[in-house]
Amino acid sequence: MHNGRPWLTAVLALVGGMIGAGTMMFGASSAFALRQPRGIRTVEAQEFVLLGPDRTRRGAIQVSDKGTAALYLSDESGKERTELRVASDGIASLTFYDAAGNQRVVVGDGASAQSQAGIGVFAADGTQVASLSADASGEVNMTLYDSKTGLARAGLGLAADGAPALVLFDQNGKDRAELHVNSSGKPGLAMVDENGKSMIPGFPMAQPAQ
Repeated sequence: MHNGRPWLTAVLALVGGMIGAGTMMFGASSAFALRQPRGIRTVEAQEFVLLGPDRTRRGAIQVSDKGTAALYLSDESGKERTELRVASDGIASLTFYDAAGNQRVVVGDGASAQSQAGIGVFAADGTQVASLSADASGEVNMTLYDSKTGLARAGLGLAADGAPALVLFDQNGKDRAELHVNSSGKPGLAMVDENGKSMIPGFPMAQPAQ
């Protein structure tokens, strides 16, 4: 019986020939590999160690007995320079260290959606000199600290209602000057002496120092 499709028989014969030739060309091992199911291969361990060309320990990925998952990376001398960790309660942080082992930059996030997230910058002796933080309400604060005393000296903030403020502190950490614009758009300027007394009559501080 004539099926009217001689081209189909020719194509099937050609494909069959190619498959047969391909199997012979690839060999038994390749043919076996082609038959293996494709998918993600998983390797499980509690710790992985990264080694340099000279077998120096350059890093590690591990989970501690307390449930903290962490990635540690070291320089060629073996000193830890970067650490990424997530504690068992969900608190996450990324820390950068200098050659002396002092933390210089820390990026952190709390365990819950209501937690505060921020960045801290530290001097060579470990004293915090700057911070940037934000909470779930939308309040944002940037603070600069005295590198000798660790006390706040300047702060720039944005309240949850969108009101911005610039605050300057003296060497004792006391609020001495403040420039702000409230949520209705009204600006204000206040300056006080070391006793908290206003130096501009009729313009007290908008709010006590935090």
